[in-house]
Amino acid sequence: MARAISGDTLALKLSESLAARLPPRTARDVRLPRVPDKALAVIGVRRGGKTSFLERHIADRIAAGDPPGTHLLVSLEDERLVGMTAADLGWLLEEHKRVVASVRERGRRTIYLDEIQVVTGWESLVRRILDAHDTEVFVSGSSAKLLSQEVSTSLRGRSMAVLVHPYSFREALRHAGREPEEIWERLSTDERAAIDAALRTYLTVGGFPEAQGIDIRDRLPLLRGYVDLMLLRDVIERHRVTNVEALRRLQRHLLANPAGSFSVSKFHRDLRSQGFSVAEETLHLLLQHLEDAFMVRLVGMHTASERQRMRNPPKAYPVDPGLIPVFQRAGRENRGRSLETAVLIELERRGYDVGWVRVAGDLEVDFFAEHPVDDALLVQVSLDTASETTWERELRALQAAAEVHPHARPLLLTLDPTPPSRPLPARLEWMPASRWLLGDERGAVG
Repeated sequence: MARAISGDTLALKLSESLAARLPPRTARDVRLPRVPDKALAVIGVRRGGKTSFLERHIADRIAAGDPPGTHLLVSLEDERLVGMTAADLGWLLEEHKRVVASVRERGRRTIYLDEIQVVTGWESLVRRILDAHDTEVFVSGSSAKLLSQEVSTSLRGRSMAVLVHPYSFREALRHAGREPEEIWERLSTDERAAIDAALRTYLTVGGFPEAQGIDIRDRLPLLRGYVDLMLLRDVIERHRVTNVEALRRLQRHLLANPAGSFSVSKFHRDLRSQGFSVAEETLHLLLQHLEDAFMVRLVGMHTASERQRMRNPPKAYPVDPGLIPVFQRAGRENRGRSLETAVLIELERRGYDVGWVRVAGDLEVDFFAEHPVDDALLVQVSLDTASETTWERELRALQAAAEVHPHARPLLLTLDPTPPSRPLPARLEWMPASRWLLGDERGAVG
């Protein structure tokens, strides 16, 4: 397919004018691993900003002095490249290598293969490129399996993941030109109030880049269209799903009940009671597909007992709080779910492995988060603690979990920006969610 086009023409068309074509992109707080001879797998939900992240990286590299021609970005979902095989792609990359040889006076060339999962057999091609030791390789896709199965199996440990979720709260502020320049302690009362108001907006709008700053009459159909596209491209087509109705019922249930426990067995019984026939095994598989496409994030129970983990269903969260009002109208209760969702996704961004905790008396703590470098966290999320009942429940659960996990830092996050009037038990800390989501964790009230 690609050989019908002149190699010089196609390679130059895709690379030479790249710098001039790249529009300004919001800087992302995404760390790139600094390990040589590794393919970087940029993964995340569709429309969450992966391509823009790659374009920003290219623009930064060119601004730092790289010749534009040494960076090649290939969008493999471009309709002009439909049907491209691994052999076609290999030919294109060889032509690019030949064409830019004269400008590669310093450093190596870098190739970016966007939505690589559409090309069958791409893994062997990438491994061969890495073996030449003269090319940096980025691959991106809307599939967690790019790292967990396909890359790790085929590239034999020669890849590392780069997770790109929709905008974080800080990135959304940056995109709007409202990112605070000072740390929290130095912000005025009015500045803090403005940030708290922006957080309430973020919990409704979410972090998808195209959803920022647009009218609700446009935002809701935009995000609904995203979900339909994820289902079609990343689940139905990718995994050859035939029971589309079961998939849609599952998707609607999960996004309409955010931050809730989800049992496939119970959902299966509910469907049967409604006269809808589907195998329970099929539902398990469809749930895996939705998680692989990053539409939902599943949080299992944190416990050393595999049996206990299996007996307690995971909690299901959307990948972005902006998806919640699309399938269930926003209200006070859902704002709490939205805040919990935002905290979970932020923990994922920061590299934590997350579970939920149950303690004596059937009390629960929202998140137990472990990090390879930082301290473990016990995080309880609440809209506010004005109610005596809420205060008692949230604090009792957090305190009990802190006794079971003494090495973890117990943290209470609330949407209410004012410190609690009641004293906190020993070791427990409180922080306004806006401050924590900004990444400024100093000075928590304890």
